Amino acid sequence: MSVTDPYVVPLAPQVYAFVQPDGGWCLNNAGFVGDARESLLVDTAATERRARLLRTAVLAEGLPLPRTLVSTHHHGDHTYGNGVFAPEARVVGHDSCRAEQIAAGRQLHLLWPQTDFGAVEVTPPSLTYSERLTLYVGELEVRVLHPGIAHTTGDSIVHLPERGVVFTGDLVFHGGTPFLPMGSLAGSLRALDLLRSLDAPTVVPGHGRVTDPSAYDATERYLRWVGELAREGYARGATPLETARRAELGEFAAWRESERLVANLHRAYAEVNGLPEGAPLDPVAVFGDMAAMNGGEPVACHA
Repeated sequence: MSVTDPYVVPLAPQVYAFVQPDGGWCLNNAGFVGDARESLLVDTAATERRARLLRTAVLAEGLPLPRTLVSTHHHGDHTYGNGVFAPEARVVGHDSCRAEQIAAGRQLHLLWPQTDFGAVEVTPPSLTYSERLTLYVGELEVRVLHPGIAHTTGDSIVHLPERGVVFTGDLVFHGGTPFLPMGSLAGSLRALDLLRSLDAPTVVPGHGRVTDPSAYDATERYLRWVGELAREGYARGATPLETARRAELGEFAAWRESERLVANLHRAYAEVNGLPEGAPLDPVAVFGDMAAMNGGEPVACHA
């Protein structure tokens, strides 16, 4: 196995994480829950090939293919592989996740036209909820919670209270830089409070290695730092790009995708300016500024 191959981490009885190194752009985590009778999947992958590796991993643990698939949000790295599991698996997600996924369509193809995504059919949730939903895999309780607008407008947290495990989706990037332009900085801070309240010792982030609740503290420090940068930069009349270029990353310098700082500043500036949380930003400006922060090169899909 190479260092870039996905691997499975058994987390607790009946609970597994599917981790994709290095956790960069398009290399998300997924998870699955169940036994020999029934299984549930949390997220898929950015390419057909990687979704099929996830499918193989489920079967290799002695589980049947899932009848339920929970999408933690609409982004293509977490949902492009949904079609590999449909129609046998019913896709579950927040109301806004469905709307956003339909609106986004083949979003990753637009960002990374050279990437071989394989046969991708946009497969949005066919069962949606607004605040919380409880599912059962056999006797195992699976709680699906909407934290409000955070990483996106339609995030879901998947919590297994009996196993002490939480799948955060992209509310947490372990070792990677958070990404806020489609959500809210203030809402992301509220989401961390909700995650803490669940008191789950095992944390599966949207990207990066399986971790523990200390990841919430690191994420909060970053978000509060971005908020302070935005307030200072906005007061000076500096653009998000100018503010990002002046910033000293400090403890966050080792995190992947540091270019996301300018995208996060676009969102933070919008909130300082009084725009509603989750209000659409100009994607050309956001990704253009990230390319500028990335040495003039567009960010690369790692899948």
